[in-house]
Formats: sequence, C-alpha cells, structure tokens
Amino acid sequence: MFANFDLNSMVIFMAALLMAVTFHEVAHGYAALRMGDPTASQAGRLTLNPLRHLDLFGSLILPLILAISGGPPFGYAKPVPVNPARFKNYRQGTLLVSSAGVVANLILAVIAGLLFRIVIELAPFWNHDYIRPLALDLFELLQYMVGINVILAVFNLIPIPPLDGSRILALFLPPALRDSYARIERIGLILVAVLLFTGVIREILQMVALPLMELLLGPTR
Repeated sequence: MFANFDLNSMVIFMAALLMAVTFHEVAHGYAALRMGDPTASQAGRLTLNPLRHLDLFGSLILPLILAISGGPPFGYAKPVPVNPARFKNYRQGTLLVSSAGVVANLILAVIAGLLFRIVIELAPFWNHDYIRPLALDLFELLQYMVGINVILAVFNLIPIPPLDGSRILALFLPPALRDSYARIERIGLILVAVLLFTGVIREILQMVALPLMELLLGPTR
C-alpha cells in the first residue's frame, strides 16, 4: 500500500496523514474540554485547521522519510495542551482524554474502510475519462486513511511515556510504581525512536495493525 511513491501519491498520503493527526489532537482537546479543562480551547487548538497542529518534523519530515524508505506511515502533530488538574474527575478525565485520540483514529479508519468498499463496488462506473482519475485518487486516499489511522491508533497505545497508552496504564499502577514509570517520560521519545528505527515497532504494527487494516479493506487491498 505504501510503496512506489510518486508525487501524486505523496500529496495524497500527506493529506491523509494531516487529517489523521489533526483529528487525533482535536479529540484530545475536546475530551479535555468536556472534562472541565478549557486549556486547548483557550489556546485555539480545537480547530480542524491542520496548520494549527503541524509539527515540522513530526508532521512532514519524519513521515516522508519513513514512507520513502518503506517504513511504517507514521507521524505526529503538536500535542494539544492539557491540564489534568482542571479535570472534574482526575481518573475519569485522564482515561477519556488519553483514549480520545485513539478512538478518533479508529472511527476515521472504519469510515474510510466503508467508503473504500463502496468505491470498489462502483468500479464499473470508473471508465469515463473524467471520473477514472478522480476515482483512483479517492481509492488511494481511502487506503491511506485506513492504514494511517489504524497505525496511529495502535502506535499510540504502546505504553511508553508520553504515548497515550502510558497514561492509561499509569492509572492502574500502584502510586509508588506510577511515579517511577512517569519519570521514563524524560527519555520516552528516545525510546520510541530506538524502537522505531530498530524495527521493533514495525513488528508490533505487523502483528496488530495489519490484521485490522485487512479487516477494513478486505482482500482487494
């Protein structure tokens, strides 16, 4: 799905990625707002304008390097600011806010998968000179939407601080162990980078993400 990139495919890929990371971050911010923390809203981050969420390295440079080199289509946006001290209920708020981005990505993946199946069923109508190029671009966009959103969801559930999965896991740890676990966050991004470039994360994604992608896209992928 992510091989043989040309310029057109790269533009479609980046559009799908920016949509996925934008919805992921807005979901975090909206969940925080619902739980009593307006920090993201006050910072102007509850918007679907991707320019408000772009991270130069994480949203552009890294995903292009990985895509061109055959790595997993991964990227990230600037995290929305969240202040857990303002949650109405700390435990419930942390759980909902931490899982909101993953849930948003899974919802997008399911919607894209359903639309992908519809586009496949309409394939006999693609033969018109004007419709076929647009249909092929839509076909590719929906594939990327499924793949990127599933990968982002699975990746963010890996329990390494500061990924979302670590926030969820920390809620179920004893307080003493929770404090030690939280200190890992200082080197968390280094650990993620090591696992990413040594292929460990690729193995995790192949075991978990690929079956989900195949379920959504079917045997025609």
